[in-house]
Amino acid sequence: MTANPKPTFLQSLAAGGLAGTAVDLLFFPIDTIKTRLQSPQGFARAGGFKGIYKGVGSVGVGSAPGAAVFFATYDTLKHNSPLPEHLEPVTHMLSASVAEVAACLVRVPTEVIKTRAQTSTYGPGQSSLSAAKFLLASDGWKGFYRGFGSTIMREIPFTSIQFPLYELLKSRLSGFVGRKPLYAHEAAVCGSFAGGVAAALTTPLDVLKTRVMLDMRDATKEKLPSLPARLKNIYVVEGIPALFAGVVPRTLWISAGGAVFLGVYEWAVNGLMGW
Repeated sequence: MTANPKPTFLQSLAAGGLAGTAVDLLFFPIDTIKTRLQSPQGFARAGGFKGIYKGVGSVGVGSAPGAAVFFATYDTLKHNSPLPEHLEPVTHMLSASVAEVAACLVRVPTEVIKTRAQTSTYGPGQSSLSAAKFLLASDGWKGFYRGFGSTIMREIPFTSIQFPLYELLKSRLSGFVGRKPLYAHEAAVCGSFAGGVAAALTTPLDVLKTRVMLDMRDATKEKLPSLPARLKNIYVVEGIPALFAGVVPRTLWISAGGAVFLGVYEWAVNGLMGW
């Protein structure tokens, strides 16, 4: 088996940006449907199947830098971990968690804009730019980070499941085929399975994130409930089905998206290392 080369920081940055843009633009309609299913106003009032590309402008702006920051951070930490080899799953878990926090600093503002545009929060026909202007006028700059805590609360468990599982599957498959690195389509299969499992298990946290981002109340004028209190309220008032609202499109989207995201990343980073 050949040695597995390590990408440079810039190679990870470029490949991650390409992967993030590809998956978010390709699967945006499924994300819109999932978001509307989770909206407190209900699927139909949030827009139903109409205008499923509303909010895509914010994704075009945020996908590349968010994914680029994630992979550059993840690869750097993964390849420079002081932990021994037998603790490799812990290395992958910690590296992915730190990388998600870094990426969320870039991604959350565009996620807030996208979510509100997708659900017509500011009225029908509003573009991503209009939603951003309304958000700035009503909540100020802090409004762009509404839901940051709930996003981190979702992403850390998600990546803690997805990336150790992804790396494990890649390792097992590499041992089976006797080759490193894997071809892009082989990595895509591993990414699809890992993403689908992580997506299904963390759907309640995704519902919580969506509800927080769609909450229009002013935190300076009234005390907003904590994240655990919000989660408990959804369960008590709406039941378990509400906690898993959108689980099917979310799982399908992230399973297929994981294949594209990680497949494109492996293809791009291997191509860049071959130059």
